Amino acid sequence: MSTNKTPKDAATPDDLPFEKAMERLEAIVERIEQGEIGLEDSVKEYEKGMALLARCRHILGQAEQKIEELGKAAPKA
Repeated sequence: MSTNKTPKDAATPDDLPFEKAMERLEAIVERIEQGEIGLEDSVKEYEKGMALLARCRHILGQAEQKIEELGKAAPKA
């Protein structure tokens, strides 16, 4: 029996904005750390967490690249 408290798992990590992905990742970490779920569910949640982490890193990488591009395009004072 799973006590998964995120019924919003229908959306894949690729569909989530950064803030929502972080929110779900933090919830997973909290449940695992507090022992709210069993071993099998912990492994499943860990997999979900890794996908969310990859999504967050991807979004941050895109933002960093955009900032670098904007910095290069900015007129020099």
